[in-house]
Amino acid sequence: MSDSPKRPVPGPRSEQAVEAMLNRDGWKIFKIMAEFVDGFQKLAAVRPSVSIFGSARFAPEHPYYALTEDLSRRLSDAGFAVVSGGGPGIMEAANKGAKAGKSESIGLNIELPHEQGGNGYQDISLTFRYFFARKVMFVKYASAYVVMPGGFGTLDEFAEILTLVQTGKSRKIPIILMGGEFWSGLISWFENTMVSQGTISPEDMDLFRVVEDPAEVVEAILDFYDNEEHNMTPDSSQSTLEI
Repeated sequence: MSDSPKRPVPGPRSEQAVEAMLNRDGWKIFKIMAEFVDGFQKLAAVRPSVSIFGSARFAPEHPYYALTEDLSRRLSDAGFAVVSGGGPGIMEAANKGAKAGKSESIGLNIELPHEQGGNGYQDISLTFRYFFARKVMFVKYASAYVVMPGGFGTLDEFAEILTLVQTGKSRKIPIILMGGEFWSGLISWFENTMVSQGTISPEDMDLFRVVEDPAEVVEAILDFYDNEEHNMTPDSSQSTLEI
């Protein structure tokens, strides 16, 4: 037998500690409600819109920054408000392109301890403390998702919308990846591992598509809503996510 000392096992919380925790959590509920109410009030009338995601780490001279700015300007001129995370990098490029176009530029900013502040290209700016409240706003009013190269946060948003559409919790919308070379390894893993082992169905691969050219992205979104199968237009009053 080992002679190493046993680690102490935490005991149950005292009644006073439980009461204090419940009081703190009760106030958090009101803060969360306030974020939802503010988001609903500011975004309900913004239709149609496209949510764009991507890395905060790309500098303005990076090709993906320029690609995003071009895409966002085209979407804005085509009548789509553009929604980004409000920060630097791809988010800034998305807001900058939209700001230069005809439609609104929207930033859903998040409070982070080591992240830069919001970019200066936002017509409508919201700031969230809670990631999940912010994620609801990205989905609820979106007519399409465009996913640029990015990190964990970008992957999180991509997986979120795929899951919602796959499970029927969201209506089907265009989900577009840009930067095929960047995403090729992930797509191959989907096909060679997830599909082959049955964790997703082969038809789940049809939930998204890879498009390289900004003009083709705009065309793909418009074509999607021209298809009678979807029985709605981009400015429909129906929300993407029903909550």
